[in-house]
Amino acid sequence: MGATWVQGVVGSPVHALARDAGALQDDAADRPYERMDGFPDRVLTVAEGGNVVDADTVAKPIEELYRGMMDAARAGEARSCGGGGVEEYLRRGLRAYQAARPGGSKMLEEVEDALLAMHINRERTDTSADDLDDLDLAAESEYRDFPGDHVTIPGGYTRVVDHLVAALPPGSLRLGLRLRRVDWSETPVRLHFADGTTTLTADHVLLTVSLGVLKASVGKDVSTQGSIAFDPPLPQFKREAVSRLGFGVVNKLFIELEVAEAPEQEGGHEQLARAAPPAFPFLHMAFLAHVAKIPWWMRRTESICPVHADSSVALAWFAGREASHLESLPDDDVIRAVHATLDSFLPAATAGATSRWRVRTIKRSGWATDPLFLGSYSYVAVGSSGDDLDRMAEPLPRELEAGGSGTPLRVLFAGEATHRTHYSTTHAAYLSGVREANRLLQHYR
Repeated sequence: MGATWVQGVVGSPVHALARDAGALQDDAADRPYERMDGFPDRVLTVAEGGNVVDADTVAKPIEELYRGMMDAARAGEARSCGGGGVEEYLRRGLRAYQAARPGGSKMLEEVEDALLAMHINRERTDTSADDLDDLDLAAESEYRDFPGDHVTIPGGYTRVVDHLVAALPPGSLRLGLRLRRVDWSETPVRLHFADGTTTLTADHVLLTVSLGVLKASVGKDVSTQGSIAFDPPLPQFKREAVSRLGFGVVNKLFIELEVAEAPEQEGGHEQLARAAPPAFPFLHMAFLAHVAKIPWWMRRTESICPVHADSSVALAWFAGREASHLESLPDDDVIRAVHATLDSFLPAATAGATSRWRVRTIKRSGWATDPLFLGSYSYVAVGSSGDDLDRMAEPLPRELEAGGSGTPLRVLFAGEATHRTHYSTTHAAYLSGVREANRLLQHYR
């Protein structure tokens, strides 16, 4: 439901932690896991209505255009394109690609537009940006993955967390307390919790709540569920950084599928077809003109793909408004929407003459409404910059504000939204914690 991927394995501290925790050993054959077989070599790209898009002559060139432009942006080679958001940058590239091609039909361009939109939807889930025009183009040059493959963890990220917790002194970890107010006006800092009776004091507080919780905490309505009151209020530089940075919603929808077989006529009697059901394809979807039976919130989904080869469980990713709306829907509405989508993209001629895929059960995440997170992960929005990520990491009070009296490190900040180059990842979460631990060690030296 939550963190799944390690973004690069070469030199990755998180991958090393997973190895040390024994979480990389695939020793549970009866417990398959998401993308345990890596990424498929070939996917089935289908345009709305059921027409398969030719992989080599149409789908692959648009994918290469998209990947090349994003690689250029992350290498800092897109600065000559001006500022602004990523989506317009990508659409300008597609228009230039189409203009440079001799000939080309309007229908082909419509499919290409839909293919680029498909990749934009993938980028939305990678970054959590609701709209890529709000994703700052210049800031892409500072984002970094670790080299090597992107992999999932057979034992799950819980194994990594358990490994870290095992190093703590017994009894030092307390669960079930929801923070409501931080009084950092003096030392010791006082923490007040939602039960109304528990108060803790500390020389230093390392705050690792999400950027979503901090956004709720600096908003006009500080009574918002999940918000934290600060006394005194967070200083202006911190509030402005919190407000400018982007923080979006990404949700997963897991779909257990089965083949509803059409009856065959034999000797005047109906018998169920006995053919073995086909494997569900790695389906990438190019949405064209709006089709009323497919609801709006399904139409910005890049793909519906099995979680690994031959699995009967498929996964679709949602971002932004669509992800938030998904959380509000009853299961029956979600299932009907998936059926409408599959009927359009995998009609009988594609899925097999007697087969229609149908949904047995679904399971989904709900990060937008979770009061402990109020979203998923951060991005650098247009109007913000990497400097705001550095401001997120600054402890309170600032050295100059401390005035030489008391401790200048009353409240420290860590978490993915406080790391300038690895934000949005578990790497950033871990590395920011190491950074703040070193800050305290240096303080006492």
